[in-house]
Amino acid sequence: MGSQEVSTADWQGKHVTVAGLGVSGIPAARALHERGALVTVVNDGDDERARAQAAELEALGITVRLGDGATLPPSTELVVTAPGWQPDKPLFLAAAEAGVDIWGDVELAWRLRGTNGRQAAPWLAVTGTNGKTTTVRMLASILQAAGLRTAAVGNIGVSLLDAVLGETEYDVLAVELSSYQLHWAPSLRAHSAAVLNLAPDHLDWHGSMEAYAADKGRVYEGNTVACVYNAADPATEELVREADVEEGCRAIGFTLGAPGPSQLGVVDGILVDRAFVKNRQKQAQELAEVSDVNPPAPHNIANALAAAALARAFGVEPAAVRDGLRNFRPDAHRIEHVADIDGVAYVDDSKATNTHATEASLAAYDSIVWIAGGLAKGATFDELVTGAAKRLRGVVLMGADRALIHEALTRHAPEVPVVDLDRTDTGAMSEAVEHAARLARPGDTVLLAPACASMDMFTNYIKRGEAFADAVRARAEESA
Repeated sequence: MGSQEVSTADWQGKHVTVAGLGVSGIPAARALHERGALVTVVNDGDDERARAQAAELEALGITVRLGDGATLPPSTELVVTAPGWQPDKPLFLAAAEAGVDIWGDVELAWRLRGTNGRQAAPWLAVTGTNGKTTTVRMLASILQAAGLRTAAVGNIGVSLLDAVLGETEYDVLAVELSSYQLHWAPSLRAHSAAVLNLAPDHLDWHGSMEAYAADKGRVYEGNTVACVYNAADPATEELVREADVEEGCRAIGFTLGAPGPSQLGVVDGILVDRAFVKNRQKQAQELAEVSDVNPPAPHNIANALAAAALARAFGVEPAAVRDGLRNFRPDAHRIEHVADIDGVAYVDDSKATNTHATEASLAAYDSIVWIAGGLAKGATFDELVTGAAKRLRGVVLMGADRALIHEALTRHAPEVPVVDLDRTDTGAMSEAVEHAARLARPGDTVLLAPACASMDMFTNYIKRGEAFADAVRARAEESA
């Protein structure tokens, strides 16, 4: 099973354990079963939803064990895992001890591409702590503008297995990959890949920052054309240096400043390319204007440059980069402008669930009333507050770990007024918006950028963002 592409015959009678029901486990189980594998699905949960999913798989002849994701079924020859399962789970320790390979859904998709009689599409891969989804969707928009058949897949949109095994024949795939997915994808070899940035995140899963960075760096392994890195984040360039790539593969940087040779950057409001031009020592190619990027916040311009670099590595013409960026519309709850009320802008960046994302969000505005708080996931906030202190008109805090942010504000921005909402019910958002409106002055931005996860108060960041937007719109109606 070591080859990059696996024929259907290789799966006949092979005992495969799929770890986890859900968006990756169910397609994996189906695909393997269709190829003749003897599939057993194990799942920790045993709730009503899991039982319904299990019934559908069992009707196909797939074995499902609910409430027992820890024990390795006998005769297992391969484990295929959902990306979120931690590497220290007993199931994986038992597999490693038995010499059984462990693949993630990305690894399985990589191995199965090209086995349905269709040409295997090359992958342009994106990872990083923040900005992955936006960059991949920008990249897909650019590729579509170039007339290429493509899709944004992986950690978003269409599942990778569906993309590589479905009826649609793609020219190229724009692939978002999380650190979890990369951890379980040892043989992945992308055409070109980008690491957007690196900041502490998911350290409880990976065990250390070094292990987290190493898993992110796997995206560069075996790249054939370009390894795209962030010139403002030396750790990403270091991962390129450490990667074992194909002969001739180039390191391509992106920067918000003027680019050097083999970089993309910004000059006088223009996104320019000094990497994929004939004479990169002396020439630069105009790609788009900063105003073509929506929204033109600094970190989003960086996302656009990374997407442009991957597209250019694939041979896309400059006009398609411009058109693709113009056509792109960001997802909800990512620096989403909700309304202007009495000269104050209200912006929803509920997706800023960690300090690194929030730092980028705060840097996009000059004078801010900041709504923050939630589950800190072990984060500290001193560096974030220090960097943003001069921009803060005021702060409204809510959620379980708001005290950690309050303490950082007391240490590093004692002059900034803080409203501390001692409640964690969902209705707190309306009160937070009311307090923020009182603190704001014309020209300010009220910014929901929580720097924390949402699950203490909301189902997810989407519900949190929707609560903010509802509260803002209600206020807009009152002031109309």
